[in-house]
Amino acid sequence: MSDIKYILGSFGDPDEMMHGIDKLQENNIKIFDVYTPIPIHGIEDKLGVKRSRIDVAAFCFGITGTAAGFGLIYFCSVMDWRMNIGGKPTFVLPDFIPIMFELTVLFCAFGMVLTYYASTHLFPGRAPRVMDLRATDDRFVVAIDARENTAHDVIDGLLKNAGALEVKYNERKYVSYE
Repeated sequence: MSDIKYILGSFGDPDEMMHGIDKLQENNIKIFDVYTPIPIHGIEDKLGVKRSRIDVAAFCFGITGTAAGFGLIYFCSVMDWRMNIGGKPTFVLPDFIPIMFELTVLFCAFGMVLTYYASTHLFPGRAPRVMDLRATDDRFVVAIDARENTAHDVIDGLLKNAGALEVKYNERKYVSYE
């Protein structure tokens, strides 16, 4: 069994890379991932990447902050330490709104930072996982899982015909910066 895990096609131009993706998909070759130094409009649709659900996570964190703020204020001012000040009611919702808003923003901000680190695997102190170091500078890299697609010579030919500057066979999963 081969030690090759990924076939990397390196392109110098985003249009050539998109053409290469089209050629691979026409031949039913599954693309593992694409690494680009700049954002490319429409590549998510072409690769079939699902819409991010990070907005749902933000909403959940915000609701948690709102509920925590309301629960804390209600417990402290209504249940635990009730004070009668001039006969005014102890539960007045408009008085709770500023603190509930601030806790909503705080929970949402911290939750989104943690969600970002968890979803991108970029925890502080962890080396980034990069297939090809030039993908962060000036190259557009298409990674194909070599174990799922066994016709390596066909893939090599398709990438070169589409305009790939280089085709590499990656034996390790990721390259570190060290």
